[in-house]
Amino acid sequence: MAILPEGFSLPPPTYLALLFVAAAEVGREAYRRRPAVTPGRILAFAPWMVLGSALHVLYVLDSLPGVVRPLAGTPAVYVTVAILGVATWVATDARLGGEGEADGTDSAARVLGGVGAVLALAASAAVLLVGASRGTLSPAVPGIGLVASTVVAAAAWAVLVRAYPPAAATGAVGGLAVFGHALDAVSTAVGVDLLGFGERTPLSRFIIEFAHGLPTDPYLGGGWLFVLVKLAVVCGVVSLFADYVREDPTEGFLLLGFVAAVGLGPGAHNLLLFTVA
Repeated sequence: MAILPEGFSLPPPTYLALLFVAAAEVGREAYRRRPAVTPGRILAFAPWMVLGSALHVLYVLDSLPGVVRPLAGTPAVYVTVAILGVATWVATDARLGGEGEADGTDSAARVLGGVGAVLALAASAAVLLVGASRGTLSPAVPGIGLVASTVVAAAAWAVLVRAYPPAAATGAVGGLAVFGHALDAVSTAVGVDLLGFGERTPLSRFIIEFAHGLPTDPYLGGGWLFVLVKLAVVCGVVSLFADYVREDPTEGFLLLGFVAAVGLGPGAHNLLLFTVA
């Protein structure tokens, strides 16, 4: 069974070298400056995750200029957005510094999140414009999926902190991780069961196909089992991070932010793609 998702391919050598050099330089600068890591700054990366999703949808729709298109494929888009986001983080930390101000605010987090939000909104608007121009814009079902994901994530978080109270120590970053994976799971279920899309990731596809073979298939479809598995896994992971973020907040929140990105990015990608395709 294949491990990598369908569509996975490296960019041309010139672009690959460019990404490598840029990532190395940004990584070196981040290591040298060591910008402060706070929950607020990790949350500020959420719109950057959506930016990557929107760029990849434009890639799928073949709506990007040729010169930048190779930077938005899989997996190049992850590296591209990470370079931009981390560079912005390092620059804002160098300019504004500190882990927060006396009134509890964090100017660097606001700038980081604001820049990401502007770029994410612009890229998402471009996706919607492409759908409108092609006559394929259909936001109703994806919109319902977003609402359902929010409800499912809130319920999962409530159950998690009640069943394992220490998980509350992960705070908003833990909540973002749960929401991100709920969004990925529910949007995948919506795409597979309601819109007729296929699942590109082999393991996810296996779970969905297994559910289709159960007696519940005529009533619940195949996506429900994927939702339950994703929620169980992410809640377990967040629980494991409870002690980590208390003992080493810097590494703990960084890694938990990565966990959130692995869910939020694909989930946002699903909703945007379903809206216009």
